[in-house]
Amino acid sequence: MQVLAIAAVTAGGKTTVVHAIQDQLPRTAALHFDDYSFAGAVEDFPQWVADGADYNVWDLSPLERDILSLKNSGQYDYLVLDYPFAYCHDRLKPYIDFAAFIDTPLDIALARRVLRDYGDASGEAIRQDLDMYLNYARLGYVQMLQDILPSSDYVADGTQTPEAIAAEIIGAFLNRTE
Repeated sequence: MQVLAIAAVTAGGKTTVVHAIQDQLPRTAALHFDDYSFAGAVEDFPQWVADGADYNVWDLSPLERDILSLKNSGQYDYLVLDYPFAYCHDRLKPYIDFAAFIDTPLDIALARRVLRDYGDASGEAIRQDLDMYLNYARLGYVQMLQDILPSSDYVADGTQTPEAIAAEIIGAFLNRTE
């Protein structure tokens, strides 16, 4: 089983593209980073960046166990990880055969996140979240653009439709030189 990792900033399109890949590529399983709770998860992104942005602080052993379980099951030809770190986490790096980054402009990702997460929220709740984004979260997203994007095997334009991004990534994945 080959493992394809899909990375992007929050609301950059990872989950939607992973589903589109599953629709287009037969015998494909998927695991989603957001379905897990990890020890060591970063709470203070400015401090994490100031400390050197070590992606290995996340204990990804629960995700690793599930990757191994799916690999050993023999049920799938491909596993797609909805996973933000590409090759930047030492524990999962050996399992990844191909890493793609969806390069979604931060303004589009922010707009998607507000629309997705704050449909029924008050204006004050949205203002508080935007303040948090500007003062804390954005630093983590920018750090991803500095670390994850260049470490990926392929970079897709995040302004395209999810189906087009999926087809482009599948093409690059299947046609890569080994």
